Amino acid sequence: MNRTTYEAESVSAPEEVSDYVSASSNFDGTMVDLTGRDEVEVTVGVRGNGSYYAFGPPAITVSTGTTVTWRWTGRGNAHNVASQGGGPLNSSLTAEEGHTYDHTFEQSGVYLYKCNPHEFQGMKGAVVVE
Repeated sequence: MNRTTYEAESVSAPEEVSDYVSASSNFDGTMVDLTGRDEVEVTVGVRGNGSYYAFGPPAITVSTGTTVTWRWTGRGNAHNVASQGGGPLNSSLTAEEGHTYDHTFEQSGVYLYKCNPHEFQGMKGAVVVE
């Protein structure tokens, strides 16, 4: 399992997202536009940042009320999903393939997150909620 892929448009990431996620080797300055979907998935532990230390896709935009599910590949040691600077995202640390963590975004805004053990390697992501 490499990463979740979508038939979706890419949009330019806002500066706040670009500044935060730019350290991730699989971030190209764009976000996958997944607005209008009830549920979307982000893969945890995809190839990036020198090993399996990346989220795929690293930046997405969704609509208010969308549930995002992060699904672990089991690669790159134990990972978690944690809000940068406090916030609603706080998954357990695990290396279990197939493990999932869900969050429904009820308010618009920019949600920056990281994997605590691999943040220094660039394992960061963003969800922009419209």
